[in-house]
Amino acid sequence: MAVFIRSVSGVLIILVMIGLGYVLSRRGWFDDQAPKLIARLVTQIALPAYMISTITAKFSAETLKRTLPDLRFPVISMLIMFGLSIVAFHAFRIKPGHRGLFESMFLNSNTVFVGLPVNEALFGPKSLPFVLVYYMANTTFFWTLGVYLIQRDGQGNAKFDLKQTLKKIFSPPLLGFIVGVILVLLDIQLPGWIMQDFQYIGGLTIPLSMIFIGTAIAGAGLQNIHVDRDSLGILLGRFIVAPVLMGLLVLPTSMPILMKQVFILQAAMPVMTNAPVVAKLYRADADYAAIMVTETTLLSLVVIPILMVIVQHVA
Repeated sequence: MAVFIRSVSGVLIILVMIGLGYVLSRRGWFDDQAPKLIARLVTQIALPAYMISTITAKFSAETLKRTLPDLRFPVISMLIMFGLSIVAFHAFRIKPGHRGLFESMFLNSNTVFVGLPVNEALFGPKSLPFVLVYYMANTTFFWTLGVYLIQRDGQGNAKFDLKQTLKKIFSPPLLGFIVGVILVLLDIQLPGWIMQDFQYIGGLTIPLSMIFIGTAIAGAGLQNIHVDRDSLGILLGRFIVAPVLMGLLVLPTSMPILMKQVFILQAAMPVMTNAPVVAKLYRADADYAAIMVTETTLLSLVVIPILMVIVQHVA
């Protein structure tokens, strides 16, 4: 019961901030450009600073050396999820025009805008290295395979652009992570005033992320939420197949219990918020992607406490 209460409390913390973003958006505080600005502030400014300040303050070289090899578990999980997404596409008889989006949303999860705040609220800063390990795998898969699949929906014969792909993978958050790891491994101490700035700026990450989610939900419109075959397959993939698969991979291992819990939770996060943006860019069905972001984000607030109780008893 204590685990469930803690999980609900963590979700409520997140829900209040999402609600704030939703209400402010509905009241006209944000124009069409505001969500893009918030997303850029988070991904290009706040999150890199958060990574550097937290990694250098909380972790040792030994901890990082033990953690990074476990990147193989999310990689293996996502490869299997991609295979299962193809099976699910045929099993649920998804619309042919939604195939790439369906498969991309089936296998990739929102590890930053929702995953990071949720794990921070439930486990504290000690969960960060495990969150970031999963993030490395997830962002690589989304900006390579995921984008290719979405592009195929909108443009037919998709083209792979190595330069653009590498630019997306080595994004500011990942570069912030890499810089933080290098500083720790080489035992480099930055001046205190710089680290203080990183800490203040990094503190914007979680509240801005949640406000962004609130604006995204307001933009998609709660009245557009519905359950059909195209959405049911995503819901099952995100909240049942992905966490169960990750559990089967990590529970038999000797990795730290916290890492197991974080990996399973990260696997069960909602659809990537970048999916509608990429879909719109390549003329795929951006409305379908936006609705799935909204549905999975709202449902995750119910799933997370339940999943936490289950994980606590089996990990």
